[in-house]
Amino acid sequence: MSYYSVKQMLADCNEQHTPLWETIMMDDAMEQHSTREVSLQKMHHLWKVMQTTSQSYSPSDRSHSGLVGGESARVQQAFQHGNLIGDAFLNEVIAEALKIGECNACMKRIVASPTAGSCGILPAVLIPLSQKEKLSDDKVVEALFVAAGFGEVIAERASIAGASGGCQAEIGTASAMSAAALVALMDKSENYEACADACAIALSNLLGLVCDPVAGLVEVPCVQRNVAGALNAIGAANMALAGIKSQIPADEVIDAMGEIGDQMSTDLKETSRGGLAATPTGKKIAQKLSGTKSQESL
Repeated sequence: MSYYSVKQMLADCNEQHTPLWETIMMDDAMEQHSTREVSLQKMHHLWKVMQTTSQSYSPSDRSHSGLVGGESARVQQAFQHGNLIGDAFLNEVIAEALKIGECNACMKRIVASPTAGSCGILPAVLIPLSQKEKLSDDKVVEALFVAAGFGEVIAERASIAGASGGCQAEIGTASAMSAAALVALMDKSENYEACADACAIALSNLLGLVCDPVAGLVEVPCVQRNVAGALNAIGAANMALAGIKSQIPADEVIDAMGEIGDQMSTDLKETSRGGLAATPTGKKIAQKLSGTKSQESL
């Protein structure tokens, strides 16, 4: 895709008198020297992979480190026993975010959306919603194009990598993409400015989020942060659907995220030298896992 600004993306949508998803899709097809049909086919494939990953989840699976596994099943079980706050949809979103994050940690196939560390957020909001609202695959694929368009702008103007922008660039971007996608799905008036507002609100809420993986693994706190990103996306989408606007335009929020990432200490950008990774317990976990690896190599 060639978009460098949300403003331009929305302007092209208005000028071409096409839905936002189609504007983004045609731009992608042109950029890839491909066709509409091929572009749609690829996105349908990604949606299928997301669903397959969810279906492949097993409560008994554990990551090699032993830090991750079984959490999604525990949420589902606790809800069934009436021990959790919120309705079925809310808790399914939580369970789904954990499920996909756990699958990533257990080395299963996932869709990096936009990264492996944030792969649980888009599926977490789209899979339960598609089931609840009985949405067709075509409608979800359209929303995925919207998510991709906003994700591309963020990647171009700032970053989607924890190593360069902190976790705000990963969880924040995925949350912003998801919020825009949700608005595109639920707003019958096709008010695409609301998609931009949802993106901006979601990203604003996560500005400054550091990347501090314990023991250098994409497990703690990464998997649980997918839950935060998914719930943040729903909150931002609901605000935008209610007509609440972001006082700072999406492009400026994205720029601010990029600047914050540049100012952030390298200790807080995927190096595992700061944040939770540098806590006494974080260090103990890293030392324990390092010892385990040494024994395995003997």
